[in-house]
Amino acid sequence: MDRYILGIESSCDETAASVVRNGREVLSNVINTQIDLHKVYGGVVPEIASRKHIENIDAVIDEALSEAKMELSDMDAIAVTYGPGLVGALLVGVSSAKAIAYAANKPLVPVNHIRGHISANFIAHPDLKPPFVCLVASGGHSHIVNVKDYTSFAVLGRTRDDAAGEAFDKIARVLGLGYPGGPLIDKLAKKGNPKAIEFPRVKMDGNSLDFSFSGVKTAVINYIHKAEQRGEEINAADVAASFQEAVTDALCGHTIEGALRCGVKTVAVAGGVAANSQLREKMTEMCKKNGMEAVYPPPILCTDNAAMIACAGYFGFEKGDRAGLDLNAVPNLPLE
Repeated sequence: MDRYILGIESSCDETAASVVRNGREVLSNVINTQIDLHKVYGGVVPEIASRKHIENIDAVIDEALSEAKMELSDMDAIAVTYGPGLVGALLVGVSSAKAIAYAANKPLVPVNHIRGHISANFIAHPDLKPPFVCLVASGGHSHIVNVKDYTSFAVLGRTRDDAAGEAFDKIARVLGLGYPGGPLIDKLAKKGNPKAIEFPRVKMDGNSLDFSFSGVKTAVINYIHKAEQRGEEINAADVAASFQEAVTDALCGHTIEGALRCGVKTVAVAGGVAANSQLREKMTEMCKKNGMEAVYPPPILCTDNAAMIACAGYFGFEKGDRAGLDLNAVPNLPLE
């Protein structure tokens, strides 16, 4: 029997709703982005994001149902992101989902945002099945996850300071490129030499697969400031390319090591940074060398969206995950 899940996502600055059938088939995926509002500030302003979610969420949910040509009564469950993320933004989605679930007498399924990103690959690759290892890299997260089953995960490594996407945004700001930084760095890096400047790659003690991007971020900023103090002109494309090279080396190297340790043959990538062209090329090449397959979602499913939440919600629903009307936002919700 077909299962229809209405997914709701509001963890940061995208207000999104989606209807997904059987966890794999997207019938609608509506995303209202606030990027233009936050560009002037060089990053997301939580208070502004929360207010805009309140303004947009009802219309976005209505549009998702309309686009799917379905009614709320047709849904088997309501799935919502309840963490991690910005607490005010999360509360808007959680409150709306609780109200809808109560009014329509539908089960409420709580979804971890990171699980949602991983699940984007199930939509993009209908034949994909666990086990596999997934790199989740975005503005807020850098995780290497052993996906043991659809609802069973183990974190193999995570960032100890800045997330990869956060570092991209910071360096883009220092280079005067604007926000969001990831796509702008990726574009500029294509014109530069990735070997021009040797920026650091941090390797943790022992067998840790954890990341640290604060060092490379600081190294780039110091390089730019020293050049400015000497009155030297920097090659922004070389800086962007060399920085991107350092970050993608760490992301790919640690992920492949995690996959080798787990003995899996598939590596997935998810999150906003998964749209980075060099990351995709490098991961594909490294997987090939190690007899593995690399899979990625399309760019629309790399950004925050509700289709991935509905997909994760489907697997949670089938497992029996349910939340009561006391469900609250958990901004620092762990994956495990």
